[in-house]
Amino acid sequence: MSSVLIKNIQVADPTSAYNGKNVDIFIEKGIVKQIGKSLSVQAKDIIQGKGKFIAPGWISLMTDFAEPGFEHRETIDTGLQAAANGGFTQVIVLPNTQPTMATKSVVAFVQQKAKGHPVGIHVLGAVSQNIEGKNLAEMMEMYHSGAIAFSDGWKPIQNAGLMQKALEYVKAFEGTVVQIPVLAELSDGLMNEGPNSVQFGMPGIPVIAETLMVHRDIELARYTQSKLHLSGISTAESLNLIKKAKKDGVQVTCSVAPYHLLYTDDILATYDSLYKVNPPLRTEKDRKALLKGLEEGTIDAIATHHKPQDWDAKVKEFEYTQSGMATLESCWPMLVKAAPNVSAERWAALLSNNIAGIFGLPIHSIEEGTAARYTIFDFTTEWTLTTGNKATMAYNTPLLNEPVKGKAVIL
Repeated sequence: MSSVLIKNIQVADPTSAYNGKNVDIFIEKGIVKQIGKSLSVQAKDIIQGKGKFIAPGWISLMTDFAEPGFEHRETIDTGLQAAANGGFTQVIVLPNTQPTMATKSVVAFVQQKAKGHPVGIHVLGAVSQNIEGKNLAEMMEMYHSGAIAFSDGWKPIQNAGLMQKALEYVKAFEGTVVQIPVLAELSDGLMNEGPNSVQFGMPGIPVIAETLMVHRDIELARYTQSKLHLSGISTAESLNLIKKAKKDGVQVTCSVAPYHLLYTDDILATYDSLYKVNPPLRTEKDRKALLKGLEEGTIDAIATHHKPQDWDAKVKEFEYTQSGMATLESCWPMLVKAAPNVSAERWAALLSNNIAGIFGLPIHSIEEGTAARYTIFDFTTEWTLTTGNKATMAYNTPLLNEPVKGKAVIL
């Protein structure tokens, strides 16, 4: 991209002096050279921005690229391309690989594989050795090798003593521990426990399987005075606990997956394994509480929870299928459909600025002289994601072959 002129686009960036304004933006060799009204400059490419918004590049949090070890589900290359297709300029990847991202050598491997791609990659290092939940991994080594935070990802830390040690350990470098609040002992079911699980004849996962873990980890964060991020929040009760903890001064932040904002456990009447996720889809009451938390600020960020699965993992009896959705390319249409009244500025915070703040990443503000790592998005473009135009290898892609509204691209 030698030079590009974006005409008449609205800035959605709370950190920018141009926030809320319609401007022209001239970019040359990846750097913003000029911002203003009706710029008269020569550019190789011209983008018409009417009806569109521009924000600091979106960041995909809680992303599983499966490599090394599970390349039949996704690779770093296909995952990065899927991220670009979804409007994400950076991704934060989970450590659930084989070997696990529990050593500096695996962290370095992932970073090297992503070099040169327009989408940047950041690593969540494993908290425990081999993600077994027993002994701490070499977190300091991984931190010095570039890990930006620590998590056992899809295998939440069940041992309270280990969680306490992790929270204490990361204080040495002002780090953050990331946890999906799932208490394994109470999560043997297949869907949310309630009237629908009874009607559909499936064992349920109670709300307390989440809230007990949320409560425990908040209290550990309070005790250690350390930083905790809870991802995949799915219940109204969890939000209430987090809201209270924030008022008390606990250093806790949280994020929600797009599918918890869009779907409820009603959709499992179809027994479609696409909708088997963990934490599970909850009730309409919970979904509305999450939407309210999104708007009022209790929820800090959107986390894609991109978890690719292959055909074999999803096409079998519901009981035996693997959980998760591959959301990178359909995340934005899911959000537009779920929460059409949220402002462009708020989405910019939820998908970019807040995530950067939580994990100490640079915010690419829309100002002259900055590197142009931006996302351009709208709420109205109609399009369809198909097996022919998707980049992910995953079989479990939501909204596939469905007409949707809302398109996001990276600059």
